[in-house]
Amino acid sequence: MTQNNQFVVCFGEVLWDIFPQGSRAGGAPFNVAYHLHKAGVNVKVLSRIGNDDLGKGLLNQIKNWGITTDYIQVDDQKPTSTVVATIDEDNEASYEIIKEVAWDYIEFLPELEDAVSRADAFIFGSLSARNAKTRETLFKLLELAKLKIFDVNFRPPFIEVDLITELLHKADIVKMNKAEMRQIMDFLNVEYVNEEEAAAFIMNYFNIKEIVLTKGSKGARYFIGDASYNCFAVPITIADTVGSGDSFLAGFISKRTQQEAPDKIMKEAISLGAFITSKPGACPDYEYEDFRKFRDQY
Repeated sequence: MTQNNQFVVCFGEVLWDIFPQGSRAGGAPFNVAYHLHKAGVNVKVLSRIGNDDLGKGLLNQIKNWGITTDYIQVDDQKPTSTVVATIDEDNEASYEIIKEVAWDYIEFLPELEDAVSRADAFIFGSLSARNAKTRETLFKLLELAKLKIFDVNFRPPFIEVDLITELLHKADIVKMNKAEMRQIMDFLNVEYVNEEEAAAFIMNYFNIKEIVLTKGSKGARYFIGDASYNCFAVPITIADTVGSGDSFLAGFISKRTQQEAPDKIMKEAISLGAFITSKPGACPDYEYEDFRKFRDQY
């Protein structure tokens, strides 16, 4: 399904999620890349791992999935990142994110510059910019990117108002959930009234072209200029919510980069988010054809 020389770049954290039942490769940008790859999109992951057994294991896992590791740097000083994930009784995940890890030190290298300037879309989040080194690299790359897609993805305690607002100013498309929308309005000292007013205000204030708003069981909305598109949630039995927003975003990007109609983009996004939420983990094993059958039921 890959078309011409099109490709997408995902920038940021690549790590091991440590669950009670074992470890799984993860990190929001990587999860997005995994599902884009499943959809036949040529994807490049820009990250950094430690020169350790955990890092070697990650590289092997990513290569086995058929995703290039050419843009994943190796750090001789800092360790590969691990995140301790806890699932509560409602199948919601919380994370203990270790500091001072390899992806905090992504270097600005010529090959990254070349990849980002040629990419059809550049996907980034707020967590990867928590440290000065990776933040500096991110801001340089944002100057080169054609289409900048910002997944807000707040992860306490790593939420800096000044950083978030600066990243919002640089984004073309922003994905956020309802709580994050309210929090952004709070940052701006503006009262939240409803989704429409908040989306319009944020788009105008930051000069953002499009906002994708996820609402869990209430579905999602896609704001483009003065227009908005509603999409209802797909009924599923939840396995866990790990990576559900990342798979949603991957579905969105896979159709958005093909210039599909908004309703088709949102159907892909919300269906893929539901499909992955019905399975354990952020990157379960599946074939795109399995997902297509699931999507086309609704």
